[in-house]
Amino acid sequence: MTASEVPTARSVITVTRRLPPAVEARLTAMFDVRLNSTDVPLDAVALSRAMASSDAMITTLGDPLHAATLHAATLPGSSAVRTKLIAHFGVGYDNIDITVARELGITVTNTPGVLTDDTADLAMLLMLATARRAGEAERELRAGDWSGWHPTHLLGTRVSGKTLGIVGFGRIGRAVAARARDGFGMRVLAWSRSLTQPQANDAGVTRCATIEALLASSDFVSVHVPSTHHTRHLINGERLSRMRPGAFLINTSRGDVVDESALVAALRAGAIAGAGLDVFEGEPAVRPELLQLPNAVLLPHIGSATHETRTAMGMLAVDNLEAFFAGHEVPNRVA
Repeated sequence: MTASEVPTARSVITVTRRLPPAVEARLTAMFDVRLNSTDVPLDAVALSRAMASSDAMITTLGDPLHAATLHAATLPGSSAVRTKLIAHFGVGYDNIDITVARELGITVTNTPGVLTDDTADLAMLLMLATARRAGEAERELRAGDWSGWHPTHLLGTRVSGKTLGIVGFGRIGRAVAARARDGFGMRVLAWSRSLTQPQANDAGVTRCATIEALLASSDFVSVHVPSTHHTRHLINGERLSRMRPGAFLINTSRGDVVDESALVAALRAGAIAGAGLDVFEGEPAVRPELLQLPNAVLLPHIGSATHETRTAMGMLAVDNLEAFFAGHEVPNRVA
């Protein structure tokens, strides 16, 4: 959009889920904002209708903006879409068909960087919780089943000094590596398709040539890759079999990166010691078999869930809106 195309009236912005108060206040001061008062996810039909009546959208990972949804938003008798910007609230945007968005002339932005520390902190939390059996311990205590301290009660695994393998070495992977190395004295291995030896040296980690080598050498494996057709079921049954029997798998990236049926089988058989998951293949639905496993620590996708980060994410989305409607290049374009 050029400066000459900037609307003279206040642009209509639909927000698919409620945002932190400071973000909503900034939005409503600048735009004609349509908030989702129920905070219930919009289905594909409702999303198409919202796009047909809005100049821009703020969306979240639960919004299925697939090809059919985007095409259904086109104006009557036209291939054009009123919505010209999707300001996505999140880093991953696998819920949006980027190719179709480009074809329809829709700019798409995301909110990178601001959630790195909180997601890295949560990966460490899951590592500690799985190794020290914290979920089992809390359930026992709350159920009134604790009979008192004794030497062999709920023995777990030490984290300090162990080997951590990081799959994917972007911002969050690097932040987890720093926490593990500096805070827990862990030896850190890393693998990604793009990681170079100089980059590994700079980060103080050992670069693995293959993911299989990393899996075979790690006491903990933490996954930090985006959801793409290349990474779907990156951690599958064959690769889980390469892990050590006493190892733990941590996933704070996207649910479909791990083959959950294979993971359930590995956990049941004791092929690995445990798993800590913040994301799931069919979320918000969680595979019932996972819920039954005592050696799985499960969280409801709260990697970035702090007041500070969710507000920063919202402000970054608004930055993209403000730049777009001022006729400037958006700061965080992905399409």
